[in-house]
Amino acid sequence: MVKQKKSPGEHCFDIINILIMIGIAVITIYPIYYVAVCSISDGNQLIGARGLILRPLGLDWSAYKAVFSNPNIFSGYRITLTVVVIGTTLSVLTTAIGAFLITRKDFAAKRVLSYMMVFTMYFTGGMIPTYLVVNNFLHLGDKLAALILPTMISVYNLIIMKANFESIPDSIEEAAKIDGANDIVILFRIILPLSLSVIAVMVLFYGVSYWNSWFQAMMYMHDRSEYPLQLILREILISNDTSSMGTTSSAAGDQYMIGESIKYATIMVATLPILCLYPFIQKYFVKGVMVGAVKG
Repeated sequence: MVKQKKSPGEHCFDIINILIMIGIAVITIYPIYYVAVCSISDGNQLIGARGLILRPLGLDWSAYKAVFSNPNIFSGYRITLTVVVIGTTLSVLTTAIGAFLITRKDFAAKRVLSYMMVFTMYFTGGMIPTYLVVNNFLHLGDKLAALILPTMISVYNLIIMKANFESIPDSIEEAAKIDGANDIVILFRIILPLSLSVIAVMVLFYGVSYWNSWFQAMMYMHDRSEYPLQLILREILISNDTSSMGTTSSAAGDQYMIGESIKYATIMVATLPILCLYPFIQKYFVKGVMVGAVKG
């Protein structure tokens, strides 16, 4: 096989592309690097620092010691992981059932149901009516169900999964029906195994949504021991509240000194798990979204 030589213009084009990609990579990676470096920097030096920070300003792990000595961090992890696992499982399952239902040709109400679901994407009941329904009517206040049930199904995700289901050839389903399979068997033994890529995307969408969710907890949870991790992080970043952080030093001045680095350490602790998980399912992301987008 003869390897064609690139023209000077093609070499120039490749160099420009590489430089642009390097610039985008730096812009994307530096904020994460900045937070990581600041989390292990000395609080006094960090407060007085200006501009770019390329290395730790006096290596100091006191912020991480303070974060992990706070019992709210571990309870927040427990609540968040529980909500993510249970919520993602229920959300993917109910979204798959809903998408399967409105793709049935013999389901008479599928058009009406589809319009009703799309309607909720543009119009909602508002925050106060939602709070009254969840807290007073359903009595879900201070219960983990309040963090899952009100947002369990995303219509946007349901539409993506519906498009994927519609791209599966009808002949496969018809052959299964000839063999005596009912709708439950068709969904769980044929449709879902053929839709693993879009299911991975749904797990990513719902998992990240539940992991980052804090507003639901702020409305419905009143006991600090039931706060998810992101609500604790919000208190530290927005309310500037680091008083619950225990430190190995007894001096109040020392706690104030590491207060700034505590914020960055908490961000790292709260976001590192999802950053580690994303690369393993990222390869399914584009494929899952695009499946069913183009037919023919």
